[in-house]
Amino acid sequence: MTAVVHKHEDMLPRGALVTACALVLFSLAVTTIVRVGNIAPSASPEALRAARHVTPVASRTLRFADRADGAVVITDVKNGGVAGMVAPGSKSGFIRGVMRGLARDRHMRGIGDQPPFVLTLWKDGELSLVDTATGRDLEVSAFGGTNRADFAALLKPADGAPLEVAAK
Repeated sequence: MTAVVHKHEDMLPRGALVTACALVLFSLAVTTIVRVGNIAPSASPEALRAARHVTPVASRTLRFADRADGAVVITDVKNGGVAGMVAPGSKSGFIRGVMRGLARDRHMRGIGDQPPFVLTLWKDGELSLVDTATGRDLEVSAFGGTNRADFAALLKPADGAPLEVAAK
């Protein structure tokens, strides 16, 4: 019976160890440069709008509620009327998906579905949805024209008149 000799040099290839150390040192160096150099993070859309004095063109306070049949009923909080509805199985899955994510966030914080959302069209053409309960702000325009149009339709008056949009 031959004894097996255990060598520490054979456990980890030297190249892998050098690469791992270099990666750790690089990460620490970049983090230090950012912290010490006081490099500002990228500005939020809200801060950019405030700096450029962009004003709202239209705004609507909405409440989203799930019905037993799977539909999502969208109610205008100010007048109590129905602003829109996402029928079960319809192709407006974007609204349903966005609201599901926001509802999950509220559920984790112990917030119910009563606080409304504010949908705002800005003078620069951007569209945002703010959860008044959590302060979470979604830039709807970032999700593409078709998805933006689904939410923009909720700003139209009940009489179907077209919404005036200011030029950029």
